[in-house]
Amino acid sequence: MIIEKLTTELHEIITSISIRIKEINTNDFNANANPNPTKWSKKEVLGHLIDSAHNNLRRFVVGQYEQQPNIVYDQDYWVSANDYQHMNDVDVIMLWQLLNERIIVVLKNMPMENCNRTCDTGKISPSIYTIEWLAADYVKHLKHHLNQIIAGSFNIIYP
Repeated sequence: MIIEKLTTELHEIITSISIRIKEINTNDFNANANPNPTKWSKKEVLGHLIDSAHNNLRRFVVGQYEQQPNIVYDQDYWVSANDYQHMNDVDVIMLWQLLNERIIVVLKNMPMENCNRTCDTGKISPSIYTIEWLAADYVKHLKHHLNQIIAGSFNIIYP
């Protein structure tokens, strides 16, 4: 039941936000919001969400057939390596949208008994979470960063 609600919410998010992101002025989308050069532009924040989608998609798939896989990533390295800042705006938005659509398909097709399978996300020490928890956390994380791109888009309630 939770997965069904999450996939519905995720679908609504990508449908509405894709349109809103396309309306952002190109200069604003590409400019660093903070004068600190280590801060990401709005485009790079969306790139970070692409990287998060890649890694979580892998967790949602591999976690169903491997025993507690360890899937971690270095977010700064991923954003730098993918060079989202120099990628075409439309392509960045489309990639984000397509990856999230894949996540929806994987979660919808997941047998309910797999919701409680676990994945380790820890870099140094184990951080074990169920796929269901990871999916809920993914949506919260997504909304948090989308608020950085389009201020006030979501109220986020953390337990």
